Amino acid sequence: MKYARLTKEQFEELHREFINFLATQSITADEWANLKANKPDLAELELDVFSDLIWEGVLNQAQYLEHFAPQHMYLFHLDEENMHAIVINVKNDSIDITTKEGYNWLRENLMDDRVEFLQADKKYTEDKNLDKFKMIEQGASITKGDLYRYFAKIVK
Repeated sequence: MKYARLTKEQFEELHREFINFLATQSITADEWANLKANKPDLAELELDVFSDLIWEGVLNQAQYLEHFAPQHMYLFHLDEENMHAIVINVKNDSIDITTKEGYNWLRENLMDDRVEFLQADKKYTEDKNLDKFKMIEQGASITKGDLYRYFAKIVK
């Protein structure tokens, strides 16, 4: 397995897609029930393969990631060649931007000396989607990129 198995909730959401996936494997509903009952290792393998296919599709589409920590905001634009990062550091330990109050403080004090903006580009390794997935595993979320685009205008 390359990524991670989908959760039970995710499988439930993707029930139709999973049925279609099994159909492409020429596995009927009865055969699936038989696999689960009599060959659980093979059934687990099918779940893993499906999970990887779903992750691969999601990661191929992902263009922006965000990760928040108490004093840091990491915003990433994922293009074909590089990951472009904008990092906002709050140099004030009493401010936690993961809270509503802290985030509002940041919005109102963007030009404060205690707010630092950094930018960097990083090339992907040989496996671009695995790079993205590792960031998600570390807490990043796929987004539409509104915050990235907003801060990209500020740091220009």
